[in-house]
Amino acid sequence: MLHKTRGIALNYIRYRESSIIAKVYTEAFGIQSYIVNGVRNSKSKTNRVALFQPLTLLDMVVYQKSKEATIHRISELKCYAPFQSLPYDVFKSSLALFVTEILGKTLREEEPNEPLFQFIEDSVMYLDEAEDGFENFHIQFLLQYASYLGFGVETIEDLESELKENHFPQIADARELNATEYLLHNPYGISVALDRTRRVDILEKLIFFYKIHMDSLGEIRSLEVLREVLK
Repeated sequence: MLHKTRGIALNYIRYRESSIIAKVYTEAFGIQSYIVNGVRNSKSKTNRVALFQPLTLLDMVVYQKSKEATIHRISELKCYAPFQSLPYDVFKSSLALFVTEILGKTLREEEPNEPLFQFIEDSVMYLDEAEDGFENFHIQFLLQYASYLGFGVETIEDLESELKENHFPQIADARELNATEYLLHNPYGISVALDRTRRVDILEKLIFFYKIHMDSLGEIRSLEVLREVLK
């Protein structure tokens, strides 16, 4: 059957000579994989593979098979909110790559979750539209996203307690704790004075926190790129 849904592109792999298999987080069906034929054909008049670049916001009409099927097909496809800056700004694109990898490793449900979809969509649109003040975006994203995954914290004391119980080696100073608490309870774009060292320390702490709750997280390959950009 044909269904309309919005989607957020995560990644894709090449399939045969000119096709791809794309992973998309959809509003109607959760995380799904779609085979898309002919998008890598050099003779094609349109560059449709660009629609599957990380975090592209998609309007889709899909052939959704039974729940047992692992790969579906797309009938119609277009971007409903073209990016203005995200792919062209090195800092933003590094943040997007990091967020995409986190999503790809943590999104598991093949069921609709409208609040989660809305949160990710809002986060992506904020990052694209922000002109400044987005240097802590990745930290706030991780702090908020944890709640949608079922292990968010209400206070920084809760976070520090879990880290201590699991033998996290780093001890935070008062300035780092206050900054993290402020980021936890405020929207994107809030101004918080953090130097590079503390920003990296908080990020590594949050990655460790995620690994406590998600054994499948594994190595975050984009983390090294992000560290370099944050210098």
